[in-house]
Amino acid sequence: MIWLTWRQFRTQALMILGALAAVVAALALTRSGVADLHDVAGDQFPQAFAADSVYPGIYYVSAAVVYAFPALVGMFWGAPLVARELEGGTHRLIWNQSITRTRWLATKIGVVVAITLVAGLVSLAASWWSAPLDAAINSGAEDSGFFSVTRLSGLLFGARGLVPIGFAMVAFAFGVTAGLLLKRTVPAMAATLIATIAMQVAMPLLVQPMLLPTEEKTLEITTDNMRGMRVSPGTDEILSIGVRLDDPGAWIVTNEIVDSKGQVATPLPLPKSCMPDEAGTGKVGPPANCAAAINDAGYRHHVVYQTADRYWTLQWIETWLLLVVAGALIAFCFWRIRRDPA
Repeated sequence: MIWLTWRQFRTQALMILGALAAVVAALALTRSGVADLHDVAGDQFPQAFAADSVYPGIYYVSAAVVYAFPALVGMFWGAPLVARELEGGTHRLIWNQSITRTRWLATKIGVVVAITLVAGLVSLAASWWSAPLDAAINSGAEDSGFFSVTRLSGLLFGARGLVPIGFAMVAFAFGVTAGLLLKRTVPAMAATLIATIAMQVAMPLLVQPMLLPTEEKTLEITTDNMRGMRVSPGTDEILSIGVRLDDPGAWIVTNEIVDSKGQVATPLPLPKSCMPDEAGTGKVGPPANCAAAINDAGYRHHVVYQTADRYWTLQWIETWLLLVVAGALIAFCFWRIRRDPA
């Protein structure tokens, strides 16, 4: 039964595994160069990384592959696993022999889950490759735009560590469930794709901030902690002010500007001292006394955040949560297949 499952599954398995292996090979071949650049550049490593002609491309491609990995597993490994058999009627040949439905489904799921765990190493490889960049960010390296985004942020958390493997397991389980219920391969694949994307969007927005209690701070607005400002071009109102915490690598869940009563104050009037430089000096960003003017008017940062040292705790909690969801879907499949009239 295991050999039969592999023969039915090997084409799509080898295609995806081959692509993932190519990504892992590229990461392995360039990792030493990233580490050497980190040792040479020190606190300027994010800028040096961004200026390199090769590493940013590998960074973006590996992140995209890790994000796509769960959807690929769900669509091409999970959805057809049962739906193709039910759609073609070939399941009856096995069910009418000595193999029970439970054993038939367990063998299929077991083979694919084992291969999925192996394929999930691409996530750990991407995390290993990005470790020098993460270390620089967590040590307070100079800001360099996107390459200064902490691994705890919702943007990267689902593409690092163990969480992508949890996503892949849920996507696979949903694909099997969709195939069992719809009994048609293409609709099951489409449903799995939609569900996987929805899950990857919802988790960082709705679930991740609630996994552990957050920290809160109300901070004065200073030139040291101000990290950019967004101004409405038509009304000269401040829409938001970025903040830099004294905890490098922390994930800022919310950052609001509040008044002296603690009420959210944005948009707020743009002080004259924050107006663009008219002297033609070429300075970028607000003048140095802009932060003082906003702070003197009684406005403060109110920040809700997760500290950088909670990364692996959050990784384990979210991964276990995803595995519980996947297990529940698989359990439903076993319950449903025993009651399927075939």
